[in-house]
Amino acid sequence: MIFIETLVYVVRDGKVLLIRKKRGLGAGYYNGVGGKVEEGEDVVPAAIRECREEVGIEPRDLEWMGILEFWNYEGNSRVESVHFVHVFLAHDFSGVPRESEEAKPIWFSINEVPYDNMWSDDMMWLPKVLGGKRVYARFNFGNWKLISGQVFELIKGA
Repeated sequence: MIFIETLVYVVRDGKVLLIRKKRGLGAGYYNGVGGKVEEGEDVVPAAIRECREEVGIEPRDLEWMGILEFWNYEGNSRVESVHFVHVFLAHDFSGVPRESEEAKPIWFSINEVPYDNMWSDDMMWLPKVLGGKRVYARFNFGNWKLISGQVFELIKGA
């Protein structure tokens, strides 16, 4: 199965808003706000919708920071799913972050992001994004355990 998804990282005053996911894939991990793009939906409206649904905020002026590919293999070599995730930064938003059935929002200093309680690939690309770099990355997982990954910085304006 192929999925198109979004992740939004709201950054303000040297802090980043992460969620502690309560259910589904990645439950218990910290992550950006996001989810699946619905059929017929564009990625930017999907990213905004997910922020409203998960934490009650509406990000403004989303900046596209790259795309991540996650290939998850089951067993020896059978591809179970492929996820193409569009990553965005936002420096402004309306509303007040609130907890939902899906997620608990928490602000972290950019220097204290809890990478040890996040997906194992996050340490490879998220510092670049939080530092203003655009990225393209591909990660291979076996039963959602990281096997390998590559991260490339993209040149803005190219």
